[in-house]
Amino acid sequence: MKFATIILSLLSAACVSAADLVKVSFEKDILPILEENCFSCHGDGEAKGDLSLDEFKTASDVHRGYKIWEKVRKLVLANEMPPENKKKRPNARQRALLADWTRHTLDTFYRTAPADPGRVTVRRLNRTEYNNTIRDLMRVDFMPAKDFPADDSGYGFDNIGDVLTMSPLLMEKYFAAAEKIAAKAVAIPDADGRIAATPFQKIYFRYPVPPKLRRNAAEAFVRTFLTRAYRRPVRPEEVRRLMILAKQVVDEGASFEQGIRMAVAATLVSPHFLFRWELDGAPKNPKAIRSLNEHELASRISFFIWNSMPDDALLELAKRGQLRKNLPTQIRRMLRDPKAQSFVTNFTGQWLQLRNLEMLQPDKRLFSAFNNAVRSDMRRETEMLFAHVMRDNRSVVDLLDANYSFVNDRLANWYGLKNVKGGQFRRVSLAGTPRGGVLTHASVLTLTSDPNRTSPVKRGNFVLENILGTPPPPPPDNVPDLEPSAELKGTLRQQMVKHRENPVCASCHQKMDPIGFAFENFDAVGRWRTLDNGAPIDAASQLDTGEKFRDATGLRKILAVRKRDLFVRCLTEKMLTFALGRGLKFYDKRAVDGIMKQMGRDGFKFETLVTGIVKSLPFDMKRGEEGK
Repeated sequence: MKFATIILSLLSAACVSAADLVKVSFEKDILPILEENCFSCHGDGEAKGDLSLDEFKTASDVHRGYKIWEKVRKLVLANEMPPENKKKRPNARQRALLADWTRHTLDTFYRTAPADPGRVTVRRLNRTEYNNTIRDLMRVDFMPAKDFPADDSGYGFDNIGDVLTMSPLLMEKYFAAAEKIAAKAVAIPDADGRIAATPFQKIYFRYPVPPKLRRNAAEAFVRTFLTRAYRRPVRPEEVRRLMILAKQVVDEGASFEQGIRMAVAATLVSPHFLFRWELDGAPKNPKAIRSLNEHELASRISFFIWNSMPDDALLELAKRGQLRKNLPTQIRRMLRDPKAQSFVTNFTGQWLQLRNLEMLQPDKRLFSAFNNAVRSDMRRETEMLFAHVMRDNRSVVDLLDANYSFVNDRLANWYGLKNVKGGQFRRVSLAGTPRGGVLTHASVLTLTSDPNRTSPVKRGNFVLENILGTPPPPPPDNVPDLEPSAELKGTLRQQMVKHRENPVCASCHQKMDPIGFAFENFDAVGRWRTLDNGAPIDAASQLDTGEKFRDATGLRKILAVRKRDLFVRCLTEKMLTFALGRGLKFYDKRAVDGIMKQMGRDGFKFETLVTGIVKSLPFDMKRGEEGK
């Protein structure tokens, strides 16, 4: 039995019951363990790795330093601290007590801490939001943001306020885009005064516009257009400033339509359009907690579900103060609207990393059948399953273990499925096949492979991080590379045995590898196989938590049943991060717990998840921008 396995089994046997944890005292039970085993490097004035435990004298101190203690717990569980070369190391019982008490006291603190909706940095529209908003506001078939600099990502998503910076180059792009958009949206008369009005103009004007009525028409246009563009009621002075700008253009000899063009272009470079503002009376007071007004709520909902501006229905409900009273109806409507496809594409593209498919290049010599059409089919299958669960309000657990999928003839041939003809995607049964859920989609299997072979480590890590929300700690600097498969015999699993014998690697691989081995029957581009390097594949294994399985089907059942709550929590946290545009903090645990309880009562339905997020404290409220 390997050393790491022994330690894990001892820790499992030594787990402390919840009832006993209530009786544990930090001062009497935990601090002595730290003083005996950790203070030589991290106490008594020592601060190796910039970590000092001297400041922690009570449980309240641990709560205030929760970020440090979350890391301490992970290192203790991974058997990485104290290091093996230290003479003084806690025994299995002490490790279990330290890890279990830390989890217990932090969870109690998270649940009982004062309610805090958190803060969201005022953030600009990212490229997707900009394109979608221009489409819905201007009624033009145009993708102006394709030339913009790439958006930075944080916490796994590219709509995080803290990283959405504004560079001089981007500002130049905004000015250039505004002029092009205005020119496409607002046609001007020809030399004979005739005009072929665009869809945008037909919304706001009835042509011809008599000269005597143009000022009134322009003012009505500016007021309505600004309300939509700024996503809130506009002040008289905002309308007046834009009218003055348009009048200056006309006074210099330009046409009425050229004045409208100028008003449009100026609006599209306004901070009130480019940024999502939630104005506060006390923006620097972290104790100033308030509910969003209904226009702010409409904007949050629409950018969450549509990645775009609110439509007139949302704005009208907000204007009448009726949006909160009609949230379930509106959420249901929005999830079924074609505009929700943007949510499908962007959320799955980042949560499941489907965007990365565009950059992957499997080895052409080994996988000559792989091409851009197959790549596109792979991504579309996963997006269609997610969209089906969303629009039909199915259980989110279907994403893990659905016995159906969506394929065309090309992808069906890739999978070895019979009787699928034509390029149109359609729902097919997977009963009797080894496939089911996104983890057996070729998209995910290809993403989690190397260019020339499968990667049990990548596949295992993907499940831990994106499905279960329990990522292993980052690998140490001295991890050796796995030797090229051409130099070794046997299956990749057999080749990895030598790699896992390194005690530096063993603790993390104990978690990742069994999961990855379950998918070894799927090659590096997601096709089924029974042999690897000429030898039969063994997909059976056992999770570090004890569950045994024979293959990917058995593992999927474990994930969908015994690990279901971990998956639902992970998905909830990922979607809440996406919805809020910020990383989650300890005080968000209460909101996540509440959403999960609602989902548990309602069969884990997708709509319940989205509604729970929209009605949650961090989504519905905010506090001052500075402080904690």
